Amino acid sequence: LSAIYLLISFTRKYLYRFNLLKSFKMQVPVIVIGNITSGGTGKTPLVIHLANELKKNGYHPGIISRGYGSKRNGVCEVNQKSDVQNIGDEPILIHKHTHLPVFIAKDRVLAAKALIKKYKKIDVILSDDGMQHYRLKRDMEILVIDGTRRFGNGHLLPAGPLRESKRKVKAVDAIVCNEKKVIDGSYLMKYKSYYLINLKTKKKIPLNKVRLNNLHAVAGIGNPDRFFNYLKALGLVFDSSPYKDHYRFTKKDFKTMSDKNIIMTEKDAIKCEKFARDNFWYLPVVAEIDSKFTDLILNKMKNIAHG
Repeated sequence: LSAIYLLISFTRKYLYRFNLLKSFKMQVPVIVIGNITSGGTGKTPLVIHLANELKKNGYHPGIISRGYGSKRNGVCEVNQKSDVQNIGDEPILIHKHTHLPVFIAKDRVLAAKALIKKYKKIDVILSDDGMQHYRLKRDMEILVIDGTRRFGNGHLLPAGPLRESKRKVKAVDAIVCNEKKVIDGSYLMKYKSYYLINLKTKKKIPLNKVRLNNLHAVAGIGNPDRFFNYLKALGLVFDSSPYKDHYRFTKKDFKTMSDKNIIMTEKDAIKCEKFARDNFWYLPVVAEIDSKFTDLILNKMKNIAHG
């Protein structure tokens, strides 16, 4: 089955390369932040970080996403009132932390066209995921690798986690490794947290002053162990429940935890806002990367501008 997957992937890539399948070039540079493995690698925090860095340096970025789990058809713009059931968790998180235009669509070409049609000042598009979405031509590719899980067993789907060959590592413009550097010449991304925030009351507790007892951590992300290990490193003692990535939490999931202090990721908190109780807490994280990464992207942007 993996051999069949390789054949389909190879054929599809070359059909686009030789214009037998049509791809679309936008009138502004497109930067794709993606991965070559299934599951979460930390793309969303990197998109947020890079979007804010570009903004600080005078650019006007816009962001497109597939909106994983979205029930909407066609193109949709994210706003403050967007429902996670219709939009997906990651686009809402990106909009919350960048205050930039975010459009979602299964077809990223449609999302990109709608974005630049409505917002004339947009001068660079960031695509959250989409490394294998060849319909959209890109000017830069940034590959994100989970430093712990790396490439798994090295096999393509379904025998392993790879969406395409590891040779892609040599073809991208930059590689960012999450938590642990596993590729020479890559940039290390680490998460920093400063507060635990109550989902209902919005009360903030500095991490060095957290005195909560009877803790239970939940995580519906690509790599739940990363979140649980982070909490352990903070000195917290807790029970834990891992869920699949993008898991849609409901009130029933917490029925037996009324006496617990629940700790979750911010991505999961977005899906629990409507039924949050006083014992729901989340841990927002900020991506920190060597400033040389931003310098690289800015230099590449200048080169694109100069043709």
